[in-house]
Amino acid sequence: MLGLRSAVAGTDGPADDPHTALHAVADVEAVLERVLDARLLQARATDPVFARDVAARVSTFVRRGGKRLRTAFTWCGWRAAGGFGDATAVLGTGAALELVQACALVHDDVMDGSPLRRGAPALHVDLARMHRATGMSGPPEMFATSAAVLAGDLALVWADDLLTETALGSPHGARLHREWRAMREEMVAGQYRDIHAQATGSSGTEEALAVAVLKSALYTVARPLTLGASLAGADEYTLDALRCAGRSVGLAFQLRDDLLGAFGDPAVTGKPADEDLSSRKLTYLLAVALELAAAESDEKAAAVLAPGSGTRSCHTVESMRTALERTGARAVVESKIAELAAEGLRHHERTGAPPAVQREFAAMVERASGVPAGRTEEVA
Repeated sequence: MLGLRSAVAGTDGPADDPHTALHAVADVEAVLERVLDARLLQARATDPVFARDVAARVSTFVRRGGKRLRTAFTWCGWRAAGGFGDATAVLGTGAALELVQACALVHDDVMDGSPLRRGAPALHVDLARMHRATGMSGPPEMFATSAAVLAGDLALVWADDLLTETALGSPHGARLHREWRAMREEMVAGQYRDIHAQATGSSGTEEALAVAVLKSALYTVARPLTLGASLAGADEYTLDALRCAGRSVGLAFQLRDDLLGAFGDPAVTGKPADEDLSSRKLTYLLAVALELAAAESDEKAAAVLAPGSGTRSCHTVESMRTALERTGARAVVESKIAELAAEGLRHHERTGAPPAVQREFAAMVERASGVPAGRTEEVA
């Protein structure tokens, strides 16, 4: 366990702890393995069909990985607040975050109709295939949607159970649970704002940013930072600095994800590169492009980018990419990402964390935002 190694190796004080957020990411995999194995055993005792069709798929999905950014930022928050030594609670919290991320992704793929996730068929797609292969009756898509919702719910149940166990074993459990409770509500609010924006045809930048903050920035970076800091007994000033840092960095992460959604390589991202564009999903990238097209009276760009316009053809998606480049929206978003990353680093400095901890956070900011550390220094 990471906590044991830290306690033995870190004899010179918190600033000299040789372990990093990347060590936490590696160690949380072992925690997840143990948790998932135990939950699968419990699921089989509950009902073998449910265990085979639902619980096993959730377990496989979680084990398939992801960046584990939330675990890394939980570690960063703990260290920024002076955390040192036994990191068992940090790893437990990180594992719970990875489970709640699984819930969010499974539900998000259902709502967006996404066919691919982490380089494999999305869970609802896999369940529809199972329906067809086993000769079940009724529409496969209806069954798959219902089963995938239950799978996402199960991941959330496992996450809540693990967080509760962690909180009960921590002297700071009440504060940890308050942060967790707020995060879950923000996630639901963000997801609703997302589908609400789609239904109303919203296209403004403020709306796009509100969705991005609630749906992604807070639970990807801000809350993991404060969850970790809570485990170290952080004061309110430190928590505020981390909330501000996390909001900025989390937003930079989401804007980078928007760019990857429009221009990324599916072989690298593990998800379709044209999905957001073909569905005219409200992103900050799309909202900026529409504002720039209106300002420049670029009617061609405005027409191809407008909500509800066009079809889901490859030609239309390519036309949208061209418009995003021609209006300058892609460059504007790149600049915004760098600005947010630099802003996040400035807020984090307010914690007064040792230089080694500041450098570790900066490395994670670079990983999340895709902005090289040198460029954030230029912006700052």
